[in-house]
Amino acid sequence: MHTQQPDTKLRGPAVWALILTGVASFMAALDNLVVTTALPAIREDLGGKLEDLEWTVNAYTLTFAVLLMFGAALGDRFGRRRLFIVGLSVFTGASAAAALSPGIDALIAARAVQGVGAAIMMPLTLTLLTAAVPAARRGMALGIYGAVTGLAVASGPLIGGSLTEHISWQWIFWLNVPTGLALIPLARLRLAESTAPGARLDIPGTLLISGGLFGIVYALVNANSEGWTSAPVLTGLIVGAALVGGFVHHGLNSANPMLPMRLFRDRGFLGINLASLLMFLGMFGSIFLLSQFLQGVAGYSPTEAGLRMLPWTGMPMIVAPLAGILSDRIGGRPVVAAGLAFQALGLGWFAAILSADVSYAAQLPPLILSGIGMALYFAPAANVLMSTVRPADQGRASGANNALRELGGALGVAVLASVFSAQGGYESPTAFTDGTVPALWIGAGAVALAAALALLVPGRGKAARAVADSRITPVPEKVPAAS
Repeated sequence: MHTQQPDTKLRGPAVWALILTGVASFMAALDNLVVTTALPAIREDLGGKLEDLEWTVNAYTLTFAVLLMFGAALGDRFGRRRLFIVGLSVFTGASAAAALSPGIDALIAARAVQGVGAAIMMPLTLTLLTAAVPAARRGMALGIYGAVTGLAVASGPLIGGSLTEHISWQWIFWLNVPTGLALIPLARLRLAESTAPGARLDIPGTLLISGGLFGIVYALVNANSEGWTSAPVLTGLIVGAALVGGFVHHGLNSANPMLPMRLFRDRGFLGINLASLLMFLGMFGSIFLLSQFLQGVAGYSPTEAGLRMLPWTGMPMIVAPLAGILSDRIGGRPVVAAGLAFQALGLGWFAAILSADVSYAAQLPPLILSGIGMALYFAPAANVLMSTVRPADQGRASGANNALRELGGALGVAVLASVFSAQGGYESPTAFTDGTVPALWIGAGAVALAAALALLVPGRGKAARAVADSRITPVPEKVPAAS
């Protein structure tokens, strides 16, 4: 008897889904760090105090982190393609508003709206892509998606510095506008619509998690300027933690919660989410300090510093697709764990060699090792996450994972910057190095712990059975065939 072989080719709809979700996620992830190297030019052009400039970064991070869960829930309820287009439209319009901002307050407001658009579209990219790609090729497709997202996160300072130095700071926002305008009609024509069966909006859960994450992230991004023991920071941490605790209680006892706490009983779901939070904690905080080290201590321009980071930031484009194929063959757990271990070793290597007069040749090996580690993590992590939940839960799982990653990034910048301030400062190259070294050791330790937690992910046998069933049932709707 002839046995039908599984479809292992990326056909038209899958290719279109990979292109559209990959480009959209690149734009959203890029805007996490793209502003950092443009801040001096923005201050010169628009004015504003140091706190105002910090909010041009934090306004995006805050709205992005606190509304991710709500964005995923809206997509599950009203249609993932429909809400993806809504989020993309909001993000594109806010990017134009940011570029046209006449003052610093208008720029901060536009950045906050950008975060709203990104929070709606970003968690839906994974569910739309997973629905379109055959299970047997999902590792490769999500590996490419992970490479694009990882490159965007890490190359933000390079792209922002280059555009600011050679054109103007407004172009870090104008870049999104033609891209978004091109993606909107293509998404309508080429993506299939899907919903979560029986999905309902969880208003109490949305308010609890949004308020809780807002309080925590607000405290983290203001801890350096106001102090960890200041009233606003302590209030944000305490009230935020209480609201998150209320969200957990709600998820355990509600009939239809936004994020069922039963998902965390799966050790794979728990492991990959905790590992993602710690990975972003160590990576974001370290990139934040090392990019400044290359400019403030080594004396490179923003563009030159970004180019010298390419062995780290550009590695995902080379390694991640290969790592995705490897994860299809041997499973995601060993690839993720190895990537996190390499990233931890790279950061530890940096901490061991860093000095005010360290040569670039000495920095090159840990840059390469960190880049390989980042790529190995990003490639299979999305596939591992999706393999731990049922199709009906994939939107909520994606939103939770993205929120935890954003929270990890905010925590990484706040914690490592606080260590930097306590142990050193900007007074001299030696002081900068004295503050950076212990911060990097903490970043390395966080990523090493993430590598250990990644071992909680189930082995290939259980994961493969879950992936084989992870298909999203589309709503009855005709979708034009891809050419």
